[in-house]
Amino acid sequence: MKQRQLPIPTGWKLFFEEIYRKVHKQVTSPWTKLVVLGCLTLVFTQREFSFNVSVGGGDGWLTVREASVFTHSAEGPQLSGAAAGAGEGSEAKLTSYVAPKKEWTAHQKKQLAYVDRFKLVALTEMEAHGIPASITLAQGLLESGTGRSTLARKNNNHFGIKCFSKKCRKGHCSNHSDDHHKDFFRTFETPEESYREHSKVLMKSRYKSLFALKKTDYKNWSHGLRKAGYATDPRYGDKLVRMIEDLELWRYDRL
Repeated sequence: MKQRQLPIPTGWKLFFEEIYRKVHKQVTSPWTKLVVLGCLTLVFTQREFSFNVSVGGGDGWLTVREASVFTHSAEGPQLSGAAAGAGEGSEAKLTSYVAPKKEWTAHQKKQLAYVDRFKLVALTEMEAHGIPASITLAQGLLESGTGRSTLARKNNNHFGIKCFSKKCRKGHCSNHSDDHHKDFFRTFETPEESYREHSKVLMKSRYKSLFALKKTDYKNWSHGLRKAGYATDPRYGDKLVRMIEDLELWRYDRL
């Protein structure tokens, strides 16, 4: 026995037909197409932006993935074994740090090789004393001639640290110019030891005002060192700033 289908009331039929007509008109409207196109464009743009950020690592643009002197392995950044005495906290931070993608000159590559060697001890000193790693590394580069100066090679002294003691034990310091005591410079067993001594120098009262600055404020740190008398060169602050920006050493201060 066939079931009888109840007829749809004319009022309801007209109601649904009107809804369909309005929806169809709205969907096929040029304005609707423009809105949909705009939304799709926005979605794809956002996806592209997210992709670019993911290329830079989990923390955003700070850690763009690129192999350079900062990292040398497809498995992740490799830490320099030369930075003796560095802390585990700095190691953990560097594990997720990869350098920015950039074309470096031959001279910059030599400078970055130096940075790669001493970055861990610089980060350790930053954690211990609040001295920006970028400042420590830039001063080490500048004062030691990228580790090639006589003082750096013979005394392991990368910061031009002088000896003011009147009773030096043998091997404590040496002279590289004349017999005047002001020209005697400290001798260290390792370059890393001079890095730690550099922190002690900056902990003196004459540099106290610098520690009120943020550790990411490398510009005022650089000029503040000159004003406090670290160096007599009137362009010393500018040189540090330029080196930090050219080599992008400021990235270390944000780890």
